[in-house]
Amino acid sequence: MAGKFKVPRGTYDILPDESYKWQFMTNVFREVAGEFNYREIVTPIFEKSDIFERSVGETSDIVEKEMYKFEDKKGRIFALRPEGTAPVVRSFIENGLLLKPNSAKLYYLGPMFRYDRPQKGRFRQFYQYGIENIGSNDPYVDAEVISFAYMFLSKLGLKNFQLQINSIGCKNCTQDYDNALKKYFAPYQNDLCSDCRKRLEKNPKRVLDCKVKTCQIIAKGAPSMLDYLDEDCTTNFNKVQQYLTEMRISFVVNPKIVRGLDYYSQTAFEFIDTNLGAQNTLIGGGRYDGLAEQLGGRELPGIGFAGGFERLLLSMEEENLSFGQPQTPKVYLVTVGNEARSAGIKLILELRRSGISAEFDSDKTSMNAQMKRANKTGAAFALILGDDELKRNMIIIKNLANGEQKEINITDIIKSLKDK
Repeated sequence: MAGKFKVPRGTYDILPDESYKWQFMTNVFREVAGEFNYREIVTPIFEKSDIFERSVGETSDIVEKEMYKFEDKKGRIFALRPEGTAPVVRSFIENGLLLKPNSAKLYYLGPMFRYDRPQKGRFRQFYQYGIENIGSNDPYVDAEVISFAYMFLSKLGLKNFQLQINSIGCKNCTQDYDNALKKYFAPYQNDLCSDCRKRLEKNPKRVLDCKVKTCQIIAKGAPSMLDYLDEDCTTNFNKVQQYLTEMRISFVVNPKIVRGLDYYSQTAFEFIDTNLGAQNTLIGGGRYDGLAEQLGGRELPGIGFAGGFERLLLSMEEENLSFGQPQTPKVYLVTVGNEARSAGIKLILELRRSGISAEFDSDKTSMNAQMKRANKTGAAFALILGDDELKRNMIIIKNLANGEQKEINITDIIKSLKDK
C-alpha cells in the first residue's frame, strides 16, 4: 500500500533487512579504530556555513553548487555539513583537544549532505566514516593513516582495490605549479567546461579533478606536480613511500590526484575499487596542514581520510562478501493455555534479562499459528509451554533446524540455552 508521502529525492531508507549490513561495516570500522587507538568524536550535522566556505574552498563544487544552506530566525547562515574534516578541526580548536591526552587521533561516523545529482552509490544524504590525526607533520603519520584505511578495507574482505598516492606540494612550491598549469591550459581555455574556466584563474589544480570527459582528456598532458615539489615536500613524499613499502602496502603514484577540497597539501591519496565504473573511489584523504589556521586556530598539521558507506556496500556486494547474519531471535516462545501464557510472559522477560534474544507474538493464540510464526522469525529454538507442562514445572525446547525436541525443567532453561 503506497502512502501519501515519499522519501526525498537523493535519500533513502535503510530497511531492517539491510541494516545489519551497515552494522557490520560500522562495527569493523570501530574495531580497527580501537586497534589504532582512535577515539570517536561526534559533531553537529550543521555548522556556520563560512566554516566550509573558508576551508573547503570557494571554487570547489561543494561550496559553489552542493551545500545545503539555510538562514535561521536570527539571520545567521548555516549549512548541513557536506564533509567531516572541517567540523572536527573546528571542535579540536574550540575544545582545546591538543592539550588533552589521547585526543589527537579521532574518528567519526554519520550523515553528510550535498545537493548532488543522484546516481549509483551517490546520494544527497550519504553516510560517511573518517579519521583525523592532528598535531604531527611526521611522514610516518601519513603512512599510518593510510595503513588504517588499508586495514579497514582488508578486514572487510575486499581484494579488488588499489592505493594511489601523490604529493600536491605546499604553499612554498605550489605557485610555480599553478603558473605552469595556467600556461598549459591557456590554449584549451575555450574547450574546457564553464566550471574549469573559472577554476583556471582561482585554483588551476582543481581542473585536474574535473569529471567532465573533455576536461579529463585535455588534462592528460598537463605538467606533473611532482616536477615542481621543493626539497622538503620531495623528502616528505619519499619518506611516505618508504614507510608504506616497509609496511608491505602496495601503491601506485598518480600525479593527477589533487582531491576536491582546497585545504589539502602535500600527501593526497585514494583507494580505488578496480571493479566499479566512474564512481570508484572508496576512500580519499590527505594532509591539511593549513586548515586549523584557516579556522582561527594556530598553525597545526593534520591528515585524515573519509569514505562513504554506500560505495563500500556496492563493492562488498560486487565481491560477494559476507556481512554476517541478519538479526534473529535465539528463541521463540509458544504458549498454550491462559496459565501458561501468564507464566510465559514472566519467563520471556527473565530470558531477555539474561542476555538471551527472545520473541513472543501476543496476537497469535493457536499452537499452529505460533509455530508458523516461530519458523518465519528465523529463531533457533521454540520454547513450548502449555498448562500441562506448567503443572509439572517443565517446558519443551524444540530445535527448529532439525525438529529435535525434549522436555526440561523450567528452572534449567536459561542455563541450557546459554550452553547452546
